[in-house]
Amino acid sequence: MQLSSQTLSLSEKLNLLADAAKYDVACTSSGVNRAGKQGHLGNSVSCGICHSFSSDGRCISLLKILQSNDCIYDCKYCVNRAGNDRQRATFTPEEVCTLVTEFYRRNYIEGLFLSSAVCKNPAHTMELMYRTLHLLRNRYRFNGYIHVKAIPGAPAELIEKTGYLADRMSVNLELPTGEGLQKLAPQKTQKAILKPMRQIQSGIVDYRLTAGKSAFLERSSGNRYLSHSIFDTRKQISASAADLGWISSSSARSLPEKERSAPFVPAGQSTQMIIGATKENDYQLLSTSQLLYQQYDLKRVFYSAYIPVNEDSALPSRETKPPLLREHRLYQADWLLRFYGFQADELLDEAHPNFHAQLDPKCDWALRHMELFPVEINTAEYADLLRVPGIGPKSAMRILKSRRSSHLSFEHLKKIGVVLKRAKYFITCEGKMMYHMRLEQQFLTRQLTGEEAASNWEVSHPEQYQQLSLFDAAVPGHI
Repeated sequence: MQLSSQTLSLSEKLNLLADAAKYDVACTSSGVNRAGKQGHLGNSVSCGICHSFSSDGRCISLLKILQSNDCIYDCKYCVNRAGNDRQRATFTPEEVCTLVTEFYRRNYIEGLFLSSAVCKNPAHTMELMYRTLHLLRNRYRFNGYIHVKAIPGAPAELIEKTGYLADRMSVNLELPTGEGLQKLAPQKTQKAILKPMRQIQSGIVDYRLTAGKSAFLERSSGNRYLSHSIFDTRKQISASAADLGWISSSSARSLPEKERSAPFVPAGQSTQMIIGATKENDYQLLSTSQLLYQQYDLKRVFYSAYIPVNEDSALPSRETKPPLLREHRLYQADWLLRFYGFQADELLDEAHPNFHAQLDPKCDWALRHMELFPVEINTAEYADLLRVPGIGPKSAMRILKSRRSSHLSFEHLKKIGVVLKRAKYFITCEGKMMYHMRLEQQFLTRQLTGEEAASNWEVSHPEQYQQLSLFDAAVPGHI
């Protein structure tokens, strides 16, 4: 039986709509640096928001809820689908504002992540979310971080007005291909999903150019040394951006001067893809992510391992474990795209469409390109150092700085922060390797994966070799 939200208390709504929001993983560091204001509640600093870790190691939290779980769509993979017999509830804007301010005063949260199922229709849902943010910013004077989902199909004016109140916006791509979307969510189309994504991008570009900034979001400073970065393949936008159709429509010009001068989605936009619900391989997923970064200048692409919550012939069995290891590999590969200068078709291709389960993507790539190794630490360029397993952007920069004054040894590299457990197979210091070994793919693969040890463990402990889930009960003896 579906209970009306009229019969539920605020506490019951919170339990219901906070639990319904747990499947949305598009939360990350805030990317904004807005200090506190006199007479306002909260602030939003660049250290991060929502179960993320700041540069000094702090974990930051936010209230993550749905405005409503009363959905009109019947997407086969979604726990809130219209066909499911579930308790339904919808927050009023005032209720969300009360929760945010009261939780903030108690030091439970530092921001808000607001998403929603499509209640009644996209326009009604987006109107509810806009009213919530407008009240929170103006009547309740909340100055903290807000991440809000844009609803595909909602009026462009509502999405634009919401963008002047939020720090980050996102539009869930849902599934990586149009075919998968048609199969599992026939009421949605990829074209409808990409339309608000393009609108938000246009508004961000408009604001940044007006403020005298580059049209593109800031990326890692190390990317300027990478000629092969995915972000270098984009067209640079100049003052003639309006001719390219990037600048937002006249709806922005109709806004009051005060709102028009405010930052528009200053922390950028993101999206989320469900992996494992359909048959796409890792190469298709990573190629889609690269296109999204290049064509929509997204800040992040998030990957959500499909959790079987519904029984349907078009879905994996309810007994299927969420592909958490695959999700992890995609996040690692996504990091390589954004910070290491890799392209999707370098990491994977049609002949090698999926990542190695026991190797991280960089090691997997390196083992398939042994002709490029070993790399001499004392002479290699920054871009070449980044491609060595065990060397990241920070340690690569430290190597460049340290070798100005002296030649580096393996002991120096250990102090610098290089992970020699992986790097030792791919580097030399002054022409010598750390140990005498064969530079042969199969041998190094065994060394890096410990396949023999893993096989022995599987044989002797078959009942203990399993993939754990966030939703599983705790396993005795594990922390």
